[in-house]
Amino acid sequence: MDSVGTNRTPLRSAAAAAPATRSSALPWPHCHPAVGNRLAATKLGIAARCGGAGGYFGKVQRFDAARSTTARAQSGKAARSVIREMGHTASDSEMPLKYSSGKAFPLGVSQVDGGLNFAIFSQHASSVTLCLKLPERGTQDDEEIVEFALDRQKNKTGDIWHVSVEGLPASGVLYGYRINGPQGWQQGHRFDDSVILLDPYAKLVSGRKYFGVDKEESSQFFGTYDFDSSPFDWGDDYRLPNLPESDLVIYEMNVRAFTADESSGLGPAVRGSYLGLIDKIPHLLELGVNAVELLPVFEFDELEFKRFPNPRDHMVNTWGYSTINFFAPMSRYASAGGGPVAASKELKKMVKALHNAGIEVILDVVYNHTNEADDANPYMTSFRGIDNKVYYMLDLNNNPQLLNFSGCGNTLNCNHPVVKELVLDSLRHWVKEYHIDGFRFDLASVLCRGPDGSPLDAPPLIKEIAKDSVLSRCKIIAEPWDCGGLYLVGRFPNWDRWAEWNGQYRDDIRRFIKGDPGLKGVFATRVSGSADLYQVNNRKPYDSINFIIAHDGFTLCDLVSYNSKHNDANGECGRDGCNDNYSWNCGVEGETNDLIVRRLRSRQMKNFHVALMISQVYIIDLPWLLFMSNRVVYDLQVTTQ
Repeated sequence: MDSVGTNRTPLRSAAAAAPATRSSALPWPHCHPAVGNRLAATKLGIAARCGGAGGYFGKVQRFDAARSTTARAQSGKAARSVIREMGHTASDSEMPLKYSSGKAFPLGVSQVDGGLNFAIFSQHASSVTLCLKLPERGTQDDEEIVEFALDRQKNKTGDIWHVSVEGLPASGVLYGYRINGPQGWQQGHRFDDSVILLDPYAKLVSGRKYFGVDKEESSQFFGTYDFDSSPFDWGDDYRLPNLPESDLVIYEMNVRAFTADESSGLGPAVRGSYLGLIDKIPHLLELGVNAVELLPVFEFDELEFKRFPNPRDHMVNTWGYSTINFFAPMSRYASAGGGPVAASKELKKMVKALHNAGIEVILDVVYNHTNEADDANPYMTSFRGIDNKVYYMLDLNNNPQLLNFSGCGNTLNCNHPVVKELVLDSLRHWVKEYHIDGFRFDLASVLCRGPDGSPLDAPPLIKEIAKDSVLSRCKIIAEPWDCGGLYLVGRFPNWDRWAEWNGQYRDDIRRFIKGDPGLKGVFATRVSGSADLYQVNNRKPYDSINFIIAHDGFTLCDLVSYNSKHNDANGECGRDGCNDNYSWNCGVEGETNDLIVRRLRSRQMKNFHVALMISQVYIIDLPWLLFMSNRVVYDLQVTTQ
């Protein structure tokens, strides 16, 4: 997500910086507003605001194994309660359902003989209710929920709550959970059974239909599944491309932004979609790219800023660094509003097409925090309401409050055994189901912290990712810092697997090109492999991922056009981003018609490109590793004629 020296934390030397948060004066969540001088969010003329946490489908049928007679009413509508004991059949509607105790594994929803099994972890819950919205039940304005209140004796194994339901269709069902437990924030819990929560292990997520459009669709997100479709035909995809790390030329891109504009030449139905990217593969090959690194494609809420009135509620989160679920592909990247099932199929088509062209697919993954913000704005989607005390790092001496090493209000408790397994299961899922070639871990230093936030010498999650057999062929790349000052460039736990974004390379090359004195030796060290950072730890030269610009901070054009940031349009009042970008405006701040300044800026951009292209190591002859944003590709084409 944020490079050191970009969105939320100052540029640092190898010494750890002081803990930092982003725009702490603002009470609302902060998840990737625009930085530099290009907004990553777009104004939309939408009057409606996202609904609050929780959601209401309409009528409620309640099947209670504990024989509770409690019915729930929401949104001023009367709820309907139908009580059934375990094993009985609900036959008073079009679709008879029968349910039984079920099994604890696998987590999520899975097929069993005669039905579907639902399983969810919650260590501290006192009650769990499965909520189902069935297709073709009720009208659009009066839809029906079927609820199964689980019995602690019959539907619970250890800390896993489970139930098997017969009679459900093989696709099209939306589901979630109501979960209750101990009250009182002093214990670290945030239970609220008025909210329907998203299953952390949902493989598909259903929300609004179109990106950035909040019409009649609910703003709540629900799990769904598809056991109807035939398996995707991958052919001999596993044979391709499997490139050596030393040969990678990586192009960083946002799936939607890559083709969303009409200048892409694509039809409206496929602009900004997985399929739209396929049409641009010849362009990538022309650039010499052999790997794409996709900004987050996990399901996220692009309208998160509309949860409540705030200065940024006109903005849309286009980057996706605000994860809702770690297993489901972003459904609104499907073409023509196709939804979650189409998104899954089209993402696979995109990966296969890229592989056929010899291009690997690396995902930028965000396991350091979720979209649920901080305690000042307790937006509840999933983890907070399922088991806040397990899923998040807490300051147990402070009421207890969420620890914030991510700069986005919360920090995932990645080295807790349950959360660690969730992350590993997620990574394995993307490799097995979508044939992903590698992962770039956003703010990866968070993954090196224990439950209380203390840095770990041998973080279990980092080690298990490196040693996992399913992930053995994957490229694994760390962004080796976080917003709490844990700066691990050159020191990230490696286990002979982990590569790193080399933030020191970026900073030193920027300073050298803009003319800071005394940097000739430093420049030579950086372009020849950063031996001072990697050789001393017996690392490989290609463990250093060299870059000058990325999605965070200034574009290359900004780097030669501004001495300071001008984040004026995103509601942050200039508080976001860093103040040390090592940029030079070539004599005029911002845009200018001065031809002398424009020529100088063009030469400076060429200098940056040359620096990347000569960045070869001195141990073996390796090419440069090049990171380009969409803007930089444009600059590359213009300035290297």
